[in-house]
Formats: sequence, structure tokens, C-alpha cells
Amino acid sequence: MNKLLTALSLVSLLTLSACGGLGGSGGSLGGGSAGSLGGSGNSSAGGSSAGGSGGDGETERRSGGSSFGLFGGGQAPEETSLENLPPQDIFLRAEVALAERDYDEAAELFGEIERLYPFSDFSRRALIMSAFANHRGKNYEASRSDAQRFLDFYPADKDAAYAQYLIALSYYDQIDQSSRDSALILAALQELRTVVERYPNSEFTSSALLKFDLGIDQLAGKEMEVGRFYLRRGHFGPAVNRFRVVVEDFETTSHTPEALYRLVEAYLSLGFEADAQTAGAILGHNFQATDWYNDAHVLLTGRGLSTEDADPRASGWLRRVFRRGLKRR
Repeated sequence: MNKLLTALSLVSLLTLSACGGLGGSGGSLGGGSAGSLGGSGNSSAGGSSAGGSGGDGETERRSGGSSFGLFGGGQAPEETSLENLPPQDIFLRAEVALAERDYDEAAELFGEIERLYPFSDFSRRALIMSAFANHRGKNYEASRSDAQRFLDFYPADKDAAYAQYLIALSYYDQIDQSSRDSALILAALQELRTVVERYPNSEFTSSALLKFDLGIDQLAGKEMEVGRFYLRRGHFGPAVNRFRVVVEDFETTSHTPEALYRLVEAYLSLGFEADAQTAGAILGHNFQATDWYNDAHVLLTGRGLSTEDADPRASGWLRRVFRRGLKRR
């Protein structure tokens, strides 16, 4: 995103430098003859073109001697109606607001470009930047709405992958704020998967994959949390069900060794020694170097049980896991 913002800022600065002001000669975006962004002799403010005769006059007129007050001194900026400004001026103001971390103001200004100049190239750029500004301001729903509209209007655009990534982030970045909301994690995982599958060669794919793995880990962690809750209260059957989900569905996560150890505990408490031994054997074959295996070994051998092999009397799902082994990340 830093690359995108830097590139957009550079475009604005190059336009200023090459054209003698935001409007160029006579105020046109591309250095045309007269008018601003396709206009014909239209004035931006005070009856003169956006670029003025040399650029400095427009800067003085807008900022009272300083460009948006960035360079200090001078008078306070004059209030100019946005309807009287060309899109490049509004875009630059929005970029200044971004640089000052006034994300609400930036998003509002980018939105005004879309409203005032809906068919300009600035409108397309402003829409994705509005999604970015809203995300930085933690207005996740607004960011998601902007990004989705960008995909609806410009599905083949070079920034489409980033728009999809922002949609995923609008869910993912709220996970810590709502640690018990599994629906939020599932929504993030779905959108991250879309990034990977729809834009496999984009610069956001590797980050999406990493966040996907972390999201899966979060889901497994929630299953473990509930399983421990049941285990502490002596509800061993429901606890087993939760730990089984981790072993079968989230086997590549960091929670799998503990889940197997908790299965040993729960099965021993239920008196299911064959299942406890098999869970311990799975733990030993896949995570022998962990403390979880050492603790399970002590528990099982204290009951005269082995951790070397599965018990043929164990539950079918445990024997299947033992035979095929566990996938490792």
C-alpha cells in the first residue's frame, strides 16, 4: 500500500512540476490549452484557471503564502468550495490529510471526487484510496463497502487485487477486538482465500496466505479454549469432541500437540485406556520433542500403558489418524 500511496503522490507532484501548477498551462490536467480536466477556460477559483499563469499565484491564492500550511507562516488558508476545485486539487488535499493521519477527512475528500467527477480517472483512484483511508481509520465497514464497489466497477483494474485484500483485512484486523467471534474469523478466511485463488500472482498473495494460516490457528485456539473449559468442569465427552476437531480439522496448527495431550487426559478420566494410549502414540510419533508428549508419557506409563503403538481396540478415528500420520506445517 505504501507503494501505491507513494506512486499517487508522485503523480500529483510531477503534474505540479511539469505543468507549472496543478492545472498546467491554463489549468488542464495534461498540460492542455484551457480549462481544468477537460473544461474549456473554466476557472477553478477566483475567476482564474487552476494552474494560474505560473503556478505560484494559485498556491498563494489557495494557501495565503503556504501550500496547505505545510511550509509554515503566511495567512490561514482560504475556504474554497470543493465544487469549484478540479479533481486533482481535491485529490492532493486528500493526500495531505492522509499524511497528517486525518483518515476521516481523507476518506471524505476522496468520496467527494467520486461524487463530483464520477467519470474521471481520478474517481477510480479516489475510490480505492477511500477504501484505504477508511481502513486506516478503522472504519472497517466503510472500507469494505468502498473496496467492494471498486471491484464491482473495475473488476479488471490493476488495483483489484488490493481491493479484495482490503475486504479481507476489514474482517481480519477486527479479530483481536472480538476474540470470541468465530464468524469474524471465518469471514476473514473466506476473503483471504479469494485473494489467493483469484489473484495468485499478486503482491498480496503471500501476506494473504500467512494471515490465512494465522486465522486457522485462531479457530483451533477457540476450540481448545472451549475444550479446556469442559475438561476443567469434568464434562469429558464434550471436551473430547472439541479436541478431536483440532486434531482432525486443524492438524497443522500449533494447538495439535496440546489437543492430543488433553485427549489423553480426558480418555483416562473416562476410563477409555485404549483411546488414551492411541492418542499418546499419535503424540509420540509426531511431536516427541514436545513437553506435551513428555507429560503424556508420564500419565500413560503411570497407568502401565505404552506410548509406542496404537491400541487396536481404540476408536476408529484415532486409529485412522495414527495410520496416516499428521500433516505438519
